[in-house]
This record gives sequence, structure tokens and C-alpha cells, in this order.
Amino acid sequence: MDFTGKVALVTGAGNGIGRAASLGFAKRGAKLVVVDRDAAAGEATAGIVRQQGGEALFVAADVTQSADVQAYVKAALDTFGAIDCFHNNAGIEGAVTPTAEYDEAMFDAVMGVNVKGVFLGLRHVLPVMLKQQRGAIVNTASVAGLVGTPGMPAYVASKHAVLGLTKVAAGEVARAGVRVNAVCPGPIDTRMIHALEGMMSPSDPAAAGQRYQNSIPIGRYGTAEEVANVVLFLCSDLAGNVTGAQYVVDGGRTATPGAATTAMAR
Repeated sequence: MDFTGKVALVTGAGNGIGRAASLGFAKRGAKLVVVDRDAAAGEATAGIVRQQGGEALFVAADVTQSADVQAYVKAALDTFGAIDCFHNNAGIEGAVTPTAEYDEAMFDAVMGVNVKGVFLGLRHVLPVMLKQQRGAIVNTASVAGLVGTPGMPAYVASKHAVLGLTKVAAGEVARAGVRVNAVCPGPIDTRMIHALEGMMSPSDPAAAGQRYQNSIPIGRYGTAEEVANVVLFLCSDLAGNVTGAQYVVDGGRTATPGAATTAMAR
């Protein structure tokens, strides 16, 4: 997986899977456009890339705002001249609350980042790739896009929507040399999973985390790097015949009988 001479753009790149993907692209030769609404975290990721000898540009952006999305696309083109790989990754978990009690403003916030943010990324990056007649996009969905997770109606709905957007876009642009896929992480050892542990068991989040890890066939949370490796594969020439697909990275969680009712989001 050699990305020498290519430009990779990653949203939600300040931490977790986004940071791991950014570092993975850079290690393999790509020039990076690091996007995050958290300026300190985003600059930190770009700084690591530079310290390791790579090229990186940080752009602060709120992915729910069309002007911000257009700005990060313009910055990528102005600085590097192309966008070859796009990891459309930014997302939030929202609250853990039954559907009958879920806060409307929280629902809107989750859908805004996880669905509108992904849509706007596609809306403004796809024209660039279509003009180039090349490019690979990986949207970050979740196992929550495949099964229900009680108490997470907004997150589950949003990740189902990401898979829908992925399939539609893939069918539209395949003949133009552009591929669009999705990665579906299960429980991954990032800030998000630990926040969910705290919401699900405020008195003992560590115990909640251990229960979830025990329920995963491999017996542990996945790592951000393990998800990033799949993202890199999907953006590489090795995946030249892969588009409109969803790759599950969950340690066997959704393949286990009964997992559909208890699987946690990434």
C-alpha cells in the first residue's frame, strides 16, 4: 500500500481512528490534509506527521457547515493540487437514552455531524475526484449501521444512513474511476467507547468495558490502527475492484449469535 505522491484528506483526524488513518497514510508516503473542529487536536496530528518527516496541512472545520467543508476542499487543492484519498470520518456518539426519552436537540446534533457531515464531504469532494477521473473515499460507518444498539437511536440511525449514502454514491461514480466504500468498526479502544462506558454504567465504567470486551470473540476492543489499516487498504490500488462495500472490523462481534441486540458502537 504505497501512497507516494498522493494526497489524503481525513476528517475527525484529531484523535482515534482519524489520527491513526492520518499517520498510516503519511507513513506510506501520502501528503495529508488533517481536518478537525478541535484545533489543538488537529494541529497535534499534523505535527506528528511533520515530526515523522511527512507533509501535513491542518484545516479547522465544522463538517456540518457547507462553507467549512468547501474551505477544507479548497485548502487541499490550493496546497497540494489534488485529493486522491478521502477518509470521511468525523462522527459523534450522542447520548445513551431510550428512544421514548431521547432529546430532540441531541438527535439533531448526531444526525448533523454523522449524516449531513458525511453528505457534505461527498458533495464537495466528489466533484474534485470526478474531474480528476480518479479517487477513493472511505466513509466511517459502524456496526451500529448493521444492527440495533438499544439506547442509541440517533447514532444507529445515522450510521445506517452513512451506509445508504455510500451505496448511492458508489453507483453514481464507479464509471468515472472513483470508488466509495465504508468501514464498520465495532468496539474500538478510543475516547468514544470509554465515553459510552461511562454513560451506560456511571458507577463503574471499567466493569462495563470489561463486560463488553468479554462478549467480543477476540476478547478485547479493537485498536484505531486496526481500523485504519482497512481504510488504507480500501483507498489503495489493492482494492481496485471494491466499491459500494462495507467492511466490518469488530473482532467477530456481529458474527456472534445474539450480538445484534447488544453490540456497542465503535
